[in-house]
Amino acid sequence: MNERAPTKPANPGPSILPVGAASPAAGPAQGAAGAGNPGAAAASGARPSVIQLVFREKGALYAAYMPLLTDGGLFVPTTRDYRLGDDIYLLMSLPDDPQRFPVAGKVAWLTPANASGGRTQGVGVRFPNDDKTRQLKIKIEEILGTSVSSAKPTQTL
Repeated sequence: MNERAPTKPANPGPSILPVGAASPAAGPAQGAAGAGNPGAAAASGARPSVIQLVFREKGALYAAYMPLLTDGGLFVPTTRDYRLGDDIYLLMSLPDDPQRFPVAGKVAWLTPANASGGRTQGVGVRFPNDDKTRQLKIKIEEILGTSVSSAKPTQTL
């Protein structure tokens, strides 16, 4: 049987970088509190997971952005198990912008392993309803311009 290897997406997505451990329980994969024990952060009262996202290309930002969430949000590729409502702290860098934007979000979307359509495993993080994040949402939508309403496939809907 002659099987073809899956093709890589044109925009590989954001870079996920380790962040300094917030607690002794932090694991090396994504600097997530309680990474070795899913749900440990919620159960123990530890700090939320911390994930650094670096968007180097506008296309990767487009593929991750979730405009359908009222306050905005981002898809974060991860193999870690999360539950809806889990806290996640993002440190984001946008294309051509050296500033890092902190976002204290919540899991609002789950894409499990082996999802249909070859979708990447991960979570959608809903932005909080605050002034700083509203400004970030506006900045993201300015970067994306008219592509926000494009029919081009994304990691979300």
